[in-house]
Amino acid sequence: MAVLAPDAATRDLLVSAQTGSGKTIAFGLAIASNLLGDAEVLPRAGAPLALVVAPTRELALQVHRELSWLYQHAGTRIVACVGGMDPRQEKRQLIEGCHIVVGTPGRLRDHLERHSLKISGLKAVVLDEADEMLDLGFREDLEFLLEATPKERRTLLFSATLPRGIVALAKSYQRNAFRIEASAGERGHADIEYRAMRITAHDTEHAVVNVLRFFESPSTLVFCNKRETVRHLNAILLERGFSVVSLSGEFSQSERNAALQALRDGKARVCVATDVAARGIDLPTLGLVIHADLPNDSESLQHRSGRTGRAGRKGVSVMLIPPSRRRHAERLLGSAGIKAVWCGVPTVEVIRKLDHERLLESMLQSLSQVDADHDEDVAMAKELLAQRSSEDIAAALVRVYRSKLPAAEDVTDAGIGYSTPDAGYVRKQDRGQERPRDQRSQNFTAPSSTVWFRLNLGRQDKADPKYLIPEICRQGDITKRHIGVIRIMDHETRFEVDSEAAAKFADLVGRTKGKIRIERAEMPSDGQVAPKPHESHQSKPYEAKPHVTKPIQTEPNQSEKASAAPRVDKSHWQAKRKDRGPARPNTSDARPVHKKKFGPKPWAGLHKKKVRKDPT
Repeated sequence: MAVLAPDAATRDLLVSAQTGSGKTIAFGLAIASNLLGDAEVLPRAGAPLALVVAPTRELALQVHRELSWLYQHAGTRIVACVGGMDPRQEKRQLIEGCHIVVGTPGRLRDHLERHSLKISGLKAVVLDEADEMLDLGFREDLEFLLEATPKERRTLLFSATLPRGIVALAKSYQRNAFRIEASAGERGHADIEYRAMRITAHDTEHAVVNVLRFFESPSTLVFCNKRETVRHLNAILLERGFSVVSLSGEFSQSERNAALQALRDGKARVCVATDVAARGIDLPTLGLVIHADLPNDSESLQHRSGRTGRAGRKGVSVMLIPPSRRRHAERLLGSAGIKAVWCGVPTVEVIRKLDHERLLESMLQSLSQVDADHDEDVAMAKELLAQRSSEDIAAALVRVYRSKLPAAEDVTDAGIGYSTPDAGYVRKQDRGQERPRDQRSQNFTAPSSTVWFRLNLGRQDKADPKYLIPEICRQGDITKRHIGVIRIMDHETRFEVDSEAAAKFADLVGRTKGKIRIERAEMPSDGQVAPKPHESHQSKPYEAKPHVTKPIQTEPNQSEKASAAPRVDKSHWQAKRKDRGPARPNTSDARPVHKKKFGPKPWAGLHKKKVRKDPT
């Protein structure tokens, strides 16, 4: 083991290895020399000698169990300090003394600030899943814990990936760290088979059901991005007949423990969970991981998928990819260096064929087993044969077997628009530029037989075909070539859908919940308006025209232009003749027109003047 090599025996360690590769046992063995030295049994418990920090409660409790098993003969006392547990009980255990403390960053900091945790005698500090702790926002708590520990401590940092934040943390709090990195095959999850399944936007629930029925794994994890999706999918699977539990951040610690215990005991086969809630889960029988919602980055993809394929066991990771998320899925797989098998969702026929094979195998296996109640079973079989034929009894057994299985769902093949996985999932054909124009126009055919549907938006809602057609295609998973006549009325819109796609269209729009509702309808009362068939463009043949030589015309000079232009006597500001009244005679004896001089009236103020009388 690399952590026990002579070069790494006493140095700080920076280890990069995949989830489920045995890191807990690795750092448990690595700190043994710091705890035991040359002794075989640890001294009486007092102040803790080692501190192990994990991102989640489940992972911390799992580390507590594995270290307890590893040091069971060394007299080691280990205390777990995690959120959701009674802090007073943890305080009493810390006061009584221990050798190793395992906990989450927040609870450990709380005990340290309350002086319940004494770390002055620490010899080793282990950060397990350090990248997860940074993603969860525990950087400040980690720095607080590391700064409070003794400077001469030994620091072991384990992480599935080594992003920039982890490297910076290692430079700040490690001294001359010895770096150990897993091989390329181990880092790429060699024990995990990745499958990328194409689905339509409305088939996620049906696809999850069919994937569960196809693989029939003893334990399965289904990942969702939101709590609402967890609750919804959990209810759907319960209704279909699956034994399912769920995990999310709204669950208490007791509820989480009960759900995990049901998975370990086999009482539940499916767990629907969010990323944070499922971190640290270790189930030996977990053979299938389903990504109902794609993760946001490649690190989350590896952490999710790392729940299966652990400790040398094989596992399958299935990604459900609608057309709108195809590019995102390509980036996730490319950045993680994962090669996935692109395929469609298992159909009902494929699942029925597998059920037939499993039934035969199960029956033959039951016949080969002889238990204590064999004689009683034979007596019951003879009694049945006395009343019914062997064919009827066998058919009844088959019906009983199938009745216990959840029914497979009809799914739509979403292969249209997807290229082969060998081509890197990039479309290299079916481009319009690679086809002649006549061929593109002839590919359109109006629907021959149609089914009418209605939509609850009309002319008063400002319904417009350029907005309605994309919405209809999105809800019903069809293309515009499947749509015929569109009739926009005052309060609703009726349209035609090709009869070949009408059944699937009606099923998909019936499951859609929103403001826009679509349902079957009758043909409008004013009659059906047949769609105008698209006529292919007929290009005209090229006809050469004879060349005609035109005479060259010279432009006249300025003098010729001036003589040819008519002379205008009136000014541009003068009004037209009809607006200026009748014309005056242009004679010499005509009365001249005198303009009236404006001023005060000639008699104004005469009554105020005094008239002097002549004395004579």
